[in-house]
Amino acid sequence: MSKHRTCSTIVGRVTVRERFESLRDAPSPSTADLDALWSDLEVLDASAMLGAWRGGDFATGHPASALLTTIGWHGKRFDSLLDGHPLICRGEDGELYSNTKYAGGGHSSLWNVGFRGETTATMVYDAMAVFDHFKRVDDRTVMGIMNGKLEAAFGTADPYYFWLEREHA
Repeated sequence: MSKHRTCSTIVGRVTVRERFESLRDAPSPSTADLDALWSDLEVLDASAMLGAWRGGDFATGHPASALLTTIGWHGKRFDSLLDGHPLICRGEDGELYSNTKYAGGGHSSLWNVGFRGETTATMVYDAMAVFDHFKRVDDRTVMGIMNGKLEAAFGTADPYYFWLEREHA
């Protein structure tokens, strides 16, 4: 039996999807609870991340959240494994655009990278030593953890917890 659980797997009496939703909606989820959820999610291949994603974060008070709110972050888009746009933002005119002012140039690529003892899909920023690791919540949703050299960008080395939902085709 696989050590990974899918959204239909029940942990106690609560599914992984229910735990995800509870933490996503919580006013101040603990990093311990987020890490426990992360450990129960299924790894995925980098190619599974291709396409457009709408994003949000868990309300941990991380400084990245304030920056993303300020710039109108909408999500991420991966046109190929080597052509990623980590900061898809909504402009004042309502249109989506790839914000290249932030994130060290605003481009990225997708790789399968080891993180916390597992190999999973990871977005690597082209111009920063920062990584966004992804694990599957369900067929349309992934949880992400940003780590790396975050102190220079955000003033803290603490990881940033976020989520992405696949945009409709």
